[in-house]
Amino acid sequence: MKNNENLVIRTISDEESIQLGRKLGSLLSKGDVVVLSGELGTGKTWFTKGIALGLSVPADTIVVSPSFSLVNVYQGKYPLFHMDIYRLEELSDFLAAGLEEYLYEDGVTVMEWGDRWPEILPEWKITIKIVILNDSSREFTFSADHAGAGKILEKLGESSLQFTVHD
Repeated sequence: MKNNENLVIRTISDEESIQLGRKLGSLLSKGDVVVLSGELGTGKTWFTKGIALGLSVPADTIVVSPSFSLVNVYQGKYPLFHMDIYRLEELSDFLAAGLEEYLYEDGVTVMEWGDRWPEILPEWKITIKIVILNDSSREFTFSADHAGAGKILEKLGESSLQFTVHD
């Protein structure tokens, strides 16, 4: 996948969204950063549960939005740092909490609402915008500006999952 190209995938159920996340998670490595954006209720946490499964976090682990703790850590093939920065008012709050350190750890970082301060995100991030199509359907728009992240999205687009892929 070339820089600045988007991969658009539609799912028709929460289960499909989790499976899409699982496939992405299986392609991620230490140091990868995934930024999720979308309205409240789009399924960012469900998708992160899928990423956790793809990283071999035990299936019985309950993945919840870290709205109040700001970050939850799950152990799998690599540590998964799941952030939710919705409650933070300013970039200085993010920096004061030391959250930027997670972006450079030996794990995978998934940040909900990370599009709020793009200037702090590493260039190798994968950005995913989730849009509600109806009660159960979602549209995921994946983008990457870095060659390594682009290769991950290329593999995701070539996967054998039976989702609707749009150019």
